[in-house]
Amino acid sequence: MNIAMFTNNYKPYIGGVPISIEHLAGALRQRGHKVYVFAPTYKEQVEEEFVIRYPSFPVSIAKAPVPDVLTRIFEKKVKELQIDIIHVHHPAIVGNVALFLKKKYKIPVVYTYHTRYEQYLYYVKPLERIERYTGVIQKYMGYFCKRCDMLLAPTPGMRDYLMAQNFGEGVPVKVLPTGIPEECFFPDMDRAAEIRRSYKGDKDYLFVTVSRLAREKNLLFQLEGLALLKEKLARYGKTFRHMMIGEGPQRQELMEKVRQLGLEDTVVFPGTVPNSEMKNYQSAADLFLFTSKSETQGIVVLEAMAAGNPVAAVDATGVRDVVEDHKNGCLTREETEEWSQGIVTLLKDEKRYHAMSRAARETAAGYAESAVARLAESYYEEIFQNATFLPRIYDTI
Repeated sequence: MNIAMFTNNYKPYIGGVPISIEHLAGALRQRGHKVYVFAPTYKEQVEEEFVIRYPSFPVSIAKAPVPDVLTRIFEKKVKELQIDIIHVHHPAIVGNVALFLKKKYKIPVVYTYHTRYEQYLYYVKPLERIERYTGVIQKYMGYFCKRCDMLLAPTPGMRDYLMAQNFGEGVPVKVLPTGIPEECFFPDMDRAAEIRRSYKGDKDYLFVTVSRLAREKNLLFQLEGLALLKEKLARYGKTFRHMMIGEGPQRQELMEKVRQLGLEDTVVFPGTVPNSEMKNYQSAADLFLFTSKSETQGIVVLEAMAAGNPVAAVDATGVRDVVEDHKNGCLTREETEEWSQGIVTLLKDEKRYHAMSRAARETAAGYAESAVARLAESYYEEIFQNATFLPRIYDTI
């Protein structure tokens, strides 16, 4: 198949959606498909084969550029590449382009619901405090989803949410998780040991979080929980250091919070880590800490599990689909006492900790890229059983 992936953001922008697209596109190519990513232009971009850059405006929303959807590059390339199916990853902007091409050239459109957009209104300042815009977003999502040919949710929990909201009435809803590369399971142990020595120092434990440093990731709560955890572990004569990996608009606020809580010797900010190195940082740690409530899946959670890290997380949609309390980590309410105590309980029983580490690896193995690509392929083929989409009429351009 000739597959087009449409996205409003992509590398070098750091986020879950670009990672998901890159993983799926690469795995589908390994299965013999031609996959082209239509992505916006960035000043810092690196040219890549199979990535088609369309113009974008210098203004941005949440540090992502705004696509110029008036360009004819979408139509031109879709015709030139004889695209069979469009897999769109955002409902607005490029999502509208996908629906236009579907209507004009009878190309099926699949949409992956990556993001609960109503949770991101504060990035658009005029809408930040206007709750009624949540309803506007929900109505638009219903409009968009009904015009797609299939909806994909990263987890069963998100599938249930889509169906409960009645998005895409009459449109099939399937589960397609983001796959994780096989290399995540094979860290460089010498490099991991070097990282552990560098960051752990004379502490007893080393923890890690990988996240965009932004409000929706709930990191202020995490820091408050770490302050309480520090007190609890001190009663056992134990200490820890925590790596908060990533960049984002909340970095300075988080660093000030660290100072206020007296965590300067406990929490460190390594900044952005290359994808090729992430498995080594994960393997260097004892636990992965996660407090976001806005995830549809949580790719970084699975990458942590692939490295054998049990996960201490706040119970939320997406996360609860992969983190099982008392099996591969601890899952608690958003309450600092409960979350910090969950970590203490996990750490103090060494035999139980190692069992959870093994279970974490087993969980991650079920999300290998190759398996996810086969599943995506089967969904695409299911759509083509409907003869409505054959043939594509590119000659009308």
